[in-house]
Amino acid sequence: MNVIELFKKLLESHSVTPDDGKIFDFLEGYLDGFTFIRIDYAEVKNVFAYRRFGEGPHLCFAGHVDVVPAGEGWESDPFVATEKEGYIYARGAQDMKSGVAAFVQALKDAEHFKGTLSVLLTSDEEGPAKHGTVEVLKYLKERGMLPDAVVVAEPTCETSFGDAIKVGRRGSINGVIELVGKQGHAAYPEKAVNPVHQIASVLPKIAGAFLDEGDEYFAPSQIVITDIRAGIETTNVSPGKLKMMFNVRNSTRTDVSAIEGFMAQHLEGLNYTLRLEPSAMPFVTDAETPIVRALSASIAEVCGITPKHSTAGGTSDARFVAAYGIDVIEFGVINDTIHAPNERTSIHEVEQLHRVFGRLIERFGL
Repeated sequence: MNVIELFKKLLESHSVTPDDGKIFDFLEGYLDGFTFIRIDYAEVKNVFAYRRFGEGPHLCFAGHVDVVPAGEGWESDPFVATEKEGYIYARGAQDMKSGVAAFVQALKDAEHFKGTLSVLLTSDEEGPAKHGTVEVLKYLKERGMLPDAVVVAEPTCETSFGDAIKVGRRGSINGVIELVGKQGHAAYPEKAVNPVHQIASVLPKIAGAFLDEGDEYFAPSQIVITDIRAGIETTNVSPGKLKMMFNVRNSTRTDVSAIEGFMAQHLEGLNYTLRLEPSAMPFVTDAETPIVRALSASIAEVCGITPKHSTAGGTSDARFVAAYGIDVIEFGVINDTIHAPNERTSIHEVEQLHRVFGRLIERFGL
């Protein structure tokens, strides 16, 4: 089986979160010489497989086999790998069975390595992500088996294959402000305290505000208002409460305390409560680490271009890896149809990705 045949097989497994579509059972028979450890948690399926060649660094490839529901608007069966004009269409083609196929085939092809090669896979990345990669990392930590470097094969490229790798990710902080006023009759505004009127003069200073200037890796952290609501849906009652929700995709230069200080400055004198909940911590892997240098060199060799280092986009399971102090980066196919109808990636990209990962295995640790 070559990498494209493997890719098609993975795509035709119905692995909507948290189902693995029996992919892990197949891989256990496919990856000769690897020791498989199943670390399942309730409905979530997880696997860690490794092969120790000798003394030396431990390189791990990580990702997920689960996909989001297909949804509507497909021109072909989303769980049949449909080949058309050099592309393969199916749910998970970009996110991220292309990456899984590429690194599994590269691991199968590997005959020599200085240390240990491994793969970490979960069926719970597209869902709550509470019992997937996090549980495997706990297991590995307890047994002294954590890798030295991890490559997560999420789709990272922007306009051409090889043009970008993720060396980090922004964090995510969700916020809720509740502003308390005094409900009253709209005909007697002087007897009420209208929180909508109170926030009106403040909102231009908050909405879209930048909390830092960013740096060479991160864009500025920005407040994005996601919801504002007040009142009881009638025209003759001034509201007594207002609830505003927002999100900050934060760099390493902004944290919860910085947001608290910003809001205190602009909401001074108002009766409000603020609740902040970080859902992901920002991280960045230094450009001079062996894994970044080795992957960049492998991409340049296979693709003829030098990838830029990016931290754009949402979150991924790489954030859980980074929390253990492990050097982690992400690299995969072009990201332009993930979660959309008619998700697809090109055969050429998958073949190139397989080649890049093969060269990375040869080069890492040199």
